[in-house]
Amino acid sequence: MSDLLYTTPELAGAFAPANHVAQILAFEAALARAQARAGLIPIAAAEAIAAACRPDLYDVEALYREAARAGTVAIPLVRALTARADDPGPAYVHWGATSQDAVDTAMMLQLRAGLAQIEADLLRLCRACACLAEAHRSTLMPGRTLLQQALPMPFGLKAARWLGLAVRQARALRLRRAQLAIQLGGAAGTLAALGGQGLAVAELLAEELGLAAPDLPWHAERDRTVALAADLGVAAGAAAKVAHDIVLLAQSEVAEASEAAAPGKGGSSAMPQKRNPIDATMARAAARLAIGLVPTLLGAMDQEHERAAGAWQAEWRALPDLACYAGGAIARAADAVAGLAVDPARMRANLDAGGGLLMAEALTMALAPRLGRPEAQRIVQALCARAVAAGTPLHQEALADPTVGAILNPAAVAAALDPRGYLGSADALIDRALAGYRELVTEEG
Repeated sequence: MSDLLYTTPELAGAFAPANHVAQILAFEAALARAQARAGLIPIAAAEAIAAACRPDLYDVEALYREAARAGTVAIPLVRALTARADDPGPAYVHWGATSQDAVDTAMMLQLRAGLAQIEADLLRLCRACACLAEAHRSTLMPGRTLLQQALPMPFGLKAARWLGLAVRQARALRLRRAQLAIQLGGAAGTLAALGGQGLAVAELLAEELGLAAPDLPWHAERDRTVALAADLGVAAGAAAKVAHDIVLLAQSEVAEASEAAAPGKGGSSAMPQKRNPIDATMARAAARLAIGLVPTLLGAMDQEHERAAGAWQAEWRALPDLACYAGGAIARAADAVAGLAVDPARMRANLDAGGGLLMAEALTMALAPRLGRPEAQRIVQALCARAVAAGTPLHQEALADPTVGAILNPAAVAAALDPRGYLGSADALIDRALAGYRELVTEEG
């Protein structure tokens, strides 16, 4: 089954084996340049190594076949690079480095490209949510708790909460991308082969690659990768929450929103009438795959001594897959929100369908200043029970109740039961979400 069901072509390309090889070569070229700048190897050697670091010169499939025996693709690749580089390059290829330095740094370069794509899709999700929040400030719908109607709310506030959630994920992943660091420790993390120049070479390598320079090599200390994994898992979960809301809104019995129609999208092989929420469905599926990988990476923190036997190697598959699935969830959620067709009339019809029962709290609060909240709640609960038993609107039962009539005149009862008058700070909350989004976009610029 194609992985493109669960991710995007851009992310699949960023984490493809060919790109991993290309980024290992980028590490080797940058390492040689950094060491030449530090005076450790001849400039001519660095130039020869860099010239041989063209990805098109190498057979990726053959390298991975050899990697199965060698334990890492870096070993056959370094051997091939050494054979291909012109003199005096071969004598200085991979100087003072170890395979994990190359593999980890290559992964950071892949993650930099992948996180940039994920952030772009998060910003796309943010834009779509912001548009809905602004456009539907006054579109009333039932707010739901435990899948039951609770209080009236504007659909714009639901979209604003999606927006706030997406903005927080964009900020978190943007910070993680800025913290991606090179790996350079040599065979056991001492940089012994570089003499007294190890720290200088590490700084220069980070500069060459545009990555952060860590305080220490982190071969067996995987908090950086696991913190990123956790953030990717949370971002996937955020996308799943938005997608889940859309799936529920699109149910036939609710029918308050639907995904954009497109040829070949959302149909059923058996039922001609179906219009399934495919983007939201696949966002939820990809998110589940992503979240399931976070424990694998958390478990892989338990690494022995200076270099790990098994735990680090598990990251090679888990971390790229996690990034691909999380990015896929976010991209499909963005597609779902961007094309969302909202039905305000259906939202209002569903809000009114309960005979005004979701305004029970509002009526309670209108009575509470005179009766106290507990007594007001007891009276309104009895009114609701009578309304349900008789199949009458809450408004009718409230007007017929002498206790209510002694406190509220008919106009006041109508005002208390008007959903438009019981929205609290919804408009201000929408403004807050939109302001947070504008700040995020300004920071991006």
